[in-house]
Amino acid sequence: MVRHATIWWKLSTEPKAVKWCNMDLTQAEVARKLQLEELECLRNEAYARIYKEKTKAFHDHHIQKEDFQEGDEVLLYNSRLRLMPGKLRSIWEGTFKVKEIKPYGVGELFDPKGEATFKVNGHRVKKYHGYKLPKELEVFLLADAPREGEV
Repeated sequence: MVRHATIWWKLSTEPKAVKWCNMDLTQAEVARKLQLEELECLRNEAYARIYKEKTKAFHDHHIQKEDFQEGDEVLLYNSRLRLMPGKLRSIWEGTFKVKEIKPYGVGELFDPKGEATFKVNGHRVKKYHGYKLPKELEVFLLADAPREGEV
């Protein structure tokens, strides 16, 4: 009985498979090309999405967050458009002291020379490490060093 059922099932499914086949080769060719083109578009979109995620992660990994505290000395990036068109003058001005850090990266700077206080975006500021004077060193010449028996 089981053997008869399997043979009957094979015979009943074969004609349906033939019905689903497209016997017109030109229509089948066009449909196949459209499917391949759609598959290529999906592949390109997936690649673009993955590439964008990886570059964003790489970029975000290399950004260094600057933490400023009150009293830090900083330089201010100033871009000014000159009178002549196309002349953009950008320089680091400065040394200013941080008076207060507000939320979202806004900093209040204090100019010790001019006694002025103003607010700036935190992206326009970088820490000033300053020029440190070398300490005075005492140099001993080895030619003048006393020998063991002369002490």
